[in-house]
Amino acid sequence: MADRGYEDELHSERAYVDELYARLDAERARAKGRYHAALRGNGSTLLDRDAEVRALAREVKRLDVADNTLCFGRLDSVAGEVSYIGRIGLYDEGNEYEPLLLDWRAPAARPFYVATAASPENMRRRRQFHSRGRRLVEFTDEVLGRPGGDARGDAALLAAVAAPRGEGMRDIVATIQAEQDEIIRLDHPGVLVIEGGPGTGKTVVALHRVAYLLYTRRERIERHGVLVVGPNPAFLNHIGRVLPSLGESDVVFMTTGDLVPGLRVTAEDPPEAARVKGSLRILDVLAAAIADRQRLPEQPLPIELADVTVRIDAGTAEWAREEARASELPHNEARVVFREIVTYVLTERAIGRIGRGWLTRDDKAAWEDMRKDLTAELADNSAFTAALDLLWPVLTPKDLLSSLYSSPERLRAAGADPALFRAAGAAWTVSDVPLLDELADLLGGGDPDVRAADRARTAEAEYAAGVLDLMVDRADMMDDEDHLFAQDLLYAEDLADRFLERDTRELVERAAADRNWTYRHVVVDEAQELSEMDWRVLMRRCPGRSFTIVGDLAQRRSAAGARSWDTVLRPYVPGRWVYRSLTVNYRTPAEIMTVAAAVLAEFAPGIEPPESVRACGVRPWSRRVTEHELADAVAEFVEAEAGREGTSVVIGPPDVPGAVAASETKGLEFDAVLVVEPERILADGPRGAAELYVALTRATQRLGVLHRQPLPAALHGLTDTGTPVAAGGRPNGR
Repeated sequence: MADRGYEDELHSERAYVDELYARLDAERARAKGRYHAALRGNGSTLLDRDAEVRALAREVKRLDVADNTLCFGRLDSVAGEVSYIGRIGLYDEGNEYEPLLLDWRAPAARPFYVATAASPENMRRRRQFHSRGRRLVEFTDEVLGRPGGDARGDAALLAAVAAPRGEGMRDIVATIQAEQDEIIRLDHPGVLVIEGGPGTGKTVVALHRVAYLLYTRRERIERHGVLVVGPNPAFLNHIGRVLPSLGESDVVFMTTGDLVPGLRVTAEDPPEAARVKGSLRILDVLAAAIADRQRLPEQPLPIELADVTVRIDAGTAEWAREEARASELPHNEARVVFREIVTYVLTERAIGRIGRGWLTRDDKAAWEDMRKDLTAELADNSAFTAALDLLWPVLTPKDLLSSLYSSPERLRAAGADPALFRAAGAAWTVSDVPLLDELADLLGGGDPDVRAADRARTAEAEYAAGVLDLMVDRADMMDDEDHLFAQDLLYAEDLADRFLERDTRELVERAAADRNWTYRHVVVDEAQELSEMDWRVLMRRCPGRSFTIVGDLAQRRSAAGARSWDTVLRPYVPGRWVYRSLTVNYRTPAEIMTVAAAVLAEFAPGIEPPESVRACGVRPWSRRVTEHELADAVAEFVEAEAGREGTSVVIGPPDVPGAVAASETKGLEFDAVLVVEPERILADGPRGAAELYVALTRATQRLGVLHRQPLPAALHGLTDTGTPVAAGGRPNGR
């Protein structure tokens, strides 16, 4: 295109984009006005106002995310139709809602991502916009339908992957590639496993899939939200902006250490303890630990009443224990059964002694009156309560697990591995969290009487909610010829006001604080690290079994982690999960990936590394230093990178000043990475090799390695330099 023609086209496209922003501003102002009016009520019913406020709040959030790169492209079809593709959909209300801007998730927008020169999807041209804020800077055209084209030469993609990194992960909505788009739009309601090596974009694909599912199945998912589970807080902070940038906010972000409300656990166990705790065999240990606390008295326990002393002997306690266990109630709730049996035996014995010679069973009224008095007296008797606490104590998950770990005798009684022993008061670890969650189910609530009352209130609230939902559903289904009886809605609202507390917290807050909350969809990132016990927790959180699972078995470092996806999923969704792989590395340049692939070949020879989409022109380097030179060499790297745009990190053992562990960088990316003492990282066996592989594949531009001992053989592909290589690939002069 001639320069003049290009400038005219650019001017025309800018005018169109400006018009889209004007319409966006108008819609945003209108939505905010309606939202504030709904808050005031305007005479509507409580039910209608709640529904309208929530719907308008979502609309305001949707419109607020679109300021940056509202429109990022255009499609011209063979038939001459033009469609603009953007972050959200905008329509011309005055022209039968003709689309002015297609939401990237709409079916009609799909060719923007999948059309190729060889398979144009009935499209003639794809135009990609490059914007800065609200201003369209330039555009590039790709003519479709010409054989021999190569999508990997796409200028927009290469510009995006080579751009300096910021503080958080960016969405890829403007540059989604065909293999990514196929996964994002996959029509599978169950479990999807996305596997890919470093830099393949599996995390960001999973997040865009969440946005797509919320677009296509919003009614099903929105009211219960989505849970995203990541490996550490830094990772969650890194990815936390992606979904809000796509207009989706009803998403809870957690690590496995956060899955029990009130806990924020980051400490890790040694490998052997983590392996033991992560295995399903720990379920037998937990059950045995509970059973060990359901005791029989070694000697009869005397209970002094006003007129008689009775005793709880081993036979009575054993009968009560059998009945309580047979009830199959959680331990704390089964205490009611245990207490009832013991109370019955003691009152029978007391009545027999007190009424000897004048009271017989034939006098049923007098017998039962005396039983009521004795039962009330036992309930207030401190010795009786103490006996119950000794024989069938109320237990909490934390107290039970802590007392188990710190007692060699209790560990032996429960048949536990000695690796579980630790001193009393030790901090919880991430491997403890699924055990605490399991114990919450096995033990049940604290006070059994309060628990029963809570269940009754919950049942009433659920009934009220069911009636309310039914009325709303009926209202939605009514056509113009039907009507809904006024008393139906009044009855539903009355129930809601009586039994349902009006919780004004956002869905994310309510879900995160409620252990019993269930999600409609769960994303699990770095899933290869999760143990069998971790999966039990997550399956409880999503009874509908709708998951997007993201991982790379080659990067597994946890002794309790997955060795195959089928082993993980077969107990829950046998034969009902699908697998997709990503093969193109968009993050790591070819020069760095060559080095990382040599490490991969040594510890996982059967796994193919992903193919890098680009080269950066900067060779990764290594430098051997003495112990005294190490700190200065690290400081030189940090100083060299401080003056450059982008991000950098030092990865190494914990005693290296300023270094972070490789495990803390999983899922993250940096423009420049310095790996310190790889020989020490590798010394941790297969786990260490996986850590080194992770460390080497975090860089998007520049990689350096400092080592004190001889360089491991797998890293001989590095350029050996006597001084660190500065930004840009040249050795620093000194």
